[in-house]
Amino acid sequence: MAAAKKAVLGPLVGAVDQGTSSTRFLVFNSKTAELLSHHQVEIKQEFPREGWVEQDPKEILQSVYECIEKTCEKLGQLNIDISNIKAIGVSNQRETTVVWDKLTGEPLYNAVVWLDLRTQSTVENLSKRIPGNNNFVKSKTGLPLSTYFSAVKLRWLLDNVRKVQKAVEEDRALFGTIDSWLIWSLTGGANGGVHCTDVTNASRTMLFNIHSLEWDKELCEFFEIPMKVLPNVRSSSEIYGLMKAGALEGVPISGCLGDQSAALVGQMCFQDGQAKNTYGTGCFLLCNTGRKCVFSEHGLLTTVAYKLGRDKPVYYALEGSVAIAGAVIRWLRDNLGIIKSSEEIEKLAKEVGTSYGCYFVPAFSGLYAPYWEPSARGIICGLTQFTNKCHIAFAALEAVCFQTREILDAMNRDCGIPLSHLQVDGGMTNNKILMQLQADILYIPVVKPSMPETTALGAAMAAGAAEGVGVWSLEPEDLSAVTMERFEPQINAEESEIRYSTWKKAVMKSVGWVTTQSSESIP
Repeated sequence: MAAAKKAVLGPLVGAVDQGTSSTRFLVFNSKTAELLSHHQVEIKQEFPREGWVEQDPKEILQSVYECIEKTCEKLGQLNIDISNIKAIGVSNQRETTVVWDKLTGEPLYNAVVWLDLRTQSTVENLSKRIPGNNNFVKSKTGLPLSTYFSAVKLRWLLDNVRKVQKAVEEDRALFGTIDSWLIWSLTGGANGGVHCTDVTNASRTMLFNIHSLEWDKELCEFFEIPMKVLPNVRSSSEIYGLMKAGALEGVPISGCLGDQSAALVGQMCFQDGQAKNTYGTGCFLLCNTGRKCVFSEHGLLTTVAYKLGRDKPVYYALEGSVAIAGAVIRWLRDNLGIIKSSEEIEKLAKEVGTSYGCYFVPAFSGLYAPYWEPSARGIICGLTQFTNKCHIAFAALEAVCFQTREILDAMNRDCGIPLSHLQVDGGMTNNKILMQLQADILYIPVVKPSMPETTALGAAMAAGAAEGVGVWSLEPEDLSAVTMERFEPQINAEESEIRYSTWKKAVMKSVGWVTTQSSESIP
């Protein structure tokens, strides 16, 4: 019986999904896109100073190995032969910056996370050097100058960390986003590891020209980044190298996509005008704009959506990025202690069914799209003696929905064709109250696939479809039909509008809170 079961499955594909708050490894059947098994490990975030967010690159790498081993054990218990895993894809939190020593494989400093704000003064100094009539940074990269992207983080490390400076001088330093750090380590590290990234991750560094698809000399000179530390840029779907250790030694790593691009692929948004919103640590709405770069008039980013093969065309997207979504729930758990697990938030919110006039703007890292206001900080307003933790929990969920409405409005204005429904995914979409609230606040239906792990699915699809692997077809007629759950708006449009305009009033109160503090050098 077991042998028959093993034979039936056909080729499998694994996906590493390295997010901001956790690492997962998932294994899919390449013919049906069914999720067979997975394992998840939460990742520590360190906040050494106010506004600083760091992670340990070795802990991240270790978590990947642990997830792979545990998932393989689970597959064994299910009588599934892991030799059927034909390829591995990598999807990752974007922008987070690692510099390591290529001779020892040791990180030279903690990973500086995308949410980190220490580079605010770096950003302000650099912005003075961009001519008002020619924002060449924005026109080449599609990005506003912000603490969010890797170039300024790398600049900060070069300016402030002696170990990094020394390694660059001695030609030992390699830079990468998390995908590069993982692929280099998994393909051998100091013993022949492959130093590469894909076009989607490269497009988030602020050093990459999204038109020519290569590192840009002028940008590297502007940020004073030595080009020798940068990884080779590859497509999102090709064999980069082979796993050199662990249960899956010898399996090719053949897919690589920044997590939001991976979710776009996993939601099958291959057509111009298709969009998805992912609810993770932050919230990211991406709309496929086809083979053309569309520049936003309303605070959205232009970014590379994917390039699914060396000879395949590149596709672009407009992106609305919200820094804090799921992170606000983690904050209520870890910092305020009003819930013990993230799932509990739904129970608290359900008890009251309203925020009772309380509004929570979680601008912990300033405001991202559509405002790009680094001076903003989090506020909870509209409090009365009646307000309790249930109302604050409800307001936190509403905040995620209001922020999504703001980026959806911007997207509709940029595209000219309003979205008729919103495709959603990510961990938070398991929260039914959140999904209903989202439909009410947007006033359009919200549609969620029954398998919410679309980020990992996208990375698996890219890996399985790569030349030399060829176990996953991306032809429209071969893509598996996905079962969806639908949430229809249940309140009247007028009430929806009143709540939204009060939210905007609250946002204005969060802005202009901080003036820059200079960051001191560290040893």
